[in-house]
Amino acid sequence: MPEQQNLFNTEPEPWDEDDQAEQFVATVVLLDGPELQFDYAVPDELRDRIEPGCRVRVPLGRNDRLRTGYCVRLESKASGPRRLKPVGELIDRRSLLSPAMLRLTRWIADRYLCGWSTVLETVLPAGVRVKAGTRLTTLLSINPEAAERLLELKLPEKQAVVMKVLAAFDRPFTPGELARAAKCTQGPITSLRRKGLIRSQTGRVQNIRHEISEPRGLSPRQALPQDKPGGSPVKYLKLNPDQQRALDAVLTALNSREHKTVLIHGVTGSGKTEVYMQAIREVVRFGRQAIVLVPEISLTPQTVERFRSRFGEIAVLHSHLTDAERHWHWQRIVEGEVSVVVGARSAIFAPTPDLGLIVLDEEHESSFKQSTAPRYHARDVAIARASAEDVPLVLGSATPSLESWHRAKTGEYTLVEMPRRVLNRPMPHVGTIDLRVGKSGHSSHGAISRQLHTAIVAALDGGGQVILLLNRRGFATHIQCPACGHVMRCPECDIALTHHRTEEIALCHYCDYEVPAPTACPQCDFTGIRYGGLGTQRLESEVRRRFPGANCLRMDTDTMQGRDAHGRALAAFRSGEVKILLGTQMIAKGLDFPNVTLVGVINADTALHLPDFRAAERTFHLITQVAGRTGRGEKGGRVLVQTYSPDHPAVHAATRHDYAAFAAGELPIRKMLRYPPFAAMVRLVIRGPVESTTAEFADELSKRLDIALKQQKAAARVLGPAPAPFARLRGKYRFQIQLQGHDGERLRAAVRQATADLKPPEDVQWIVDVDPLDMM
Repeated sequence: MPEQQNLFNTEPEPWDEDDQAEQFVATVVLLDGPELQFDYAVPDELRDRIEPGCRVRVPLGRNDRLRTGYCVRLESKASGPRRLKPVGELIDRRSLLSPAMLRLTRWIADRYLCGWSTVLETVLPAGVRVKAGTRLTTLLSINPEAAERLLELKLPEKQAVVMKVLAAFDRPFTPGELARAAKCTQGPITSLRRKGLIRSQTGRVQNIRHEISEPRGLSPRQALPQDKPGGSPVKYLKLNPDQQRALDAVLTALNSREHKTVLIHGVTGSGKTEVYMQAIREVVRFGRQAIVLVPEISLTPQTVERFRSRFGEIAVLHSHLTDAERHWHWQRIVEGEVSVVVGARSAIFAPTPDLGLIVLDEEHESSFKQSTAPRYHARDVAIARASAEDVPLVLGSATPSLESWHRAKTGEYTLVEMPRRVLNRPMPHVGTIDLRVGKSGHSSHGAISRQLHTAIVAALDGGGQVILLLNRRGFATHIQCPACGHVMRCPECDIALTHHRTEEIALCHYCDYEVPAPTACPQCDFTGIRYGGLGTQRLESEVRRRFPGANCLRMDTDTMQGRDAHGRALAAFRSGEVKILLGTQMIAKGLDFPNVTLVGVINADTALHLPDFRAAERTFHLITQVAGRTGRGEKGGRVLVQTYSPDHPAVHAATRHDYAAFAAGELPIRKMLRYPPFAAMVRLVIRGPVESTTAEFADELSKRLDIALKQQKAAARVLGPAPAPFARLRGKYRFQIQLQGHDGERLRAAVRQATADLKPPEDVQWIVDVDPLDMM
């Protein structure tokens, strides 16, 4: 990172008089200025109010224009020959980021090669920054002197009740809240304010109203989870030996009062969630908090309700919250009003004051990696945060990432195996259906083979439900003229357009370019234009035609855009109203429906042959995870996988539920090719509107990286520049450079050095992705 800068005036200013030996200095990171840290003098009137983590406005440049930034450090420094410019204004009354969170944001900026200000704005939700859902109002609290002699005061009955209410709660009230709590009018409150027994001040309060139910000394965070309203205790399930062994490993880490990472490798349906909840119960019993991260796609009402039924009030953080809702949850977490935070990727930044445990479920999920700056991985941030705060981290998955598996096998993590399902239910039988011509009696008419059709009929006749997975949206994946061969492509992305029959459009899934679906070839006017390929819309049409008596529901990003659409769809399936659920990967993970007796994978090869070294791993994950949706009830279940590659090691291992075999076959290949987990990786993508200019800049950057790697003495290789697999997106040509080496810190140092004074041509942009997951 650039050296920290001092801002000195070129002209003498009033504050230049009477140099002092020391001055109180705030170090500020600006939001819209240079990626530097600047020192400012703290005026006396702000000295007792400013804290690290507060936002401030400070003067910058010759015209002293006020800029917004974050105070990241306060310290006394020896005065130089000229005094520093003073902090202009304090925006926040209290710190928005704790010292530990500030240190974590600095670590993220260094690790993922991005600006500190970018990380700070990511960690702090917009709703918190703008105080969404709040209003300015009068706040009333008890005068501390009156609180000390409350029993001595001789007050009228209603005034005494008001004072008792204020004394029982350690937070201020609005006049209306206080009147409702004391069951009185404003008269007694006004009298107490005149007597000086109640203090008033102006502050912000949430617009969301909630009943006051907990007196001082018994916040929900301090209450035991079994202390539910009405006194009925929560019944915790008796664990089987595998679950107990996993829980013991987590409790050992908790009791050691130091950071340890525990990887729970449990097959689907092995009861990992129950282990998490019983571990969290121990954390909450000691007055501490837990963060549970799940993929956004798995953050279903069913998941939330399982935690809420055990722990009462919880905070739920996900992308569909309004700014006001996110701010409200944030305040409750900061004030310790909730013991458990459940959320997607960004919940790792929840401002828990007494963190005791972090759980990251489905840790292999790619959605834990952010696709825009800062391009952090929630798993690695969780490791850094848990280590800094000396708390355990639990990673759980039926299909761990090979990075986590390797670390567990080499002793960096504690590995716990849960190889059996609860109640010793058998794993579902998985069979493959060979889609190659002439194999397994497959007919080319439609997406569903004869074997799968027969199995669906049998499942429905037996009262069961069916899940069908196809990881492609739309009706047809390409539109081609059989006369002249023309394929309809996106003019901005040079990618085939997908036909969406519901809207009768041809749509680009990358930039949202759309045109009406053609009835004739745009090139030669041939009317027999062909809609080829298979998407979820076409599959839905076929299912409705073949099984008219079974209610069918499609779940993909096209149908799940409404608020709570996901929850309503799953509720309909859980109730039995829907018999066949089909969709993309959002139906493959985290769902628990005991009546599902058949899962069909329509095409297991959709991602298997992509130019991505993780393609086989992703295919194994997807098949294994969707297979785990069946066989969870008394009826048992089976899985049928349609594939053109039945002999591929990933498909073969997935059909046998054999993660160890898959890892044993895949890891030597990774090691030989110097891919993670045996090497670190940094990917740079350069994009611009003119292909030649973009290519020239990519070549210059590659040469800079070669020089920097040699100077850093990094044993690494540079691949590229080369056109990215998607060579043109949104009107920009794309080139990529890939760095691979054993020392990740030296790779990052080389990138910092090579890009320190890099000035791309006009309209050319570049991004850096540390530990990339998206290679396209």
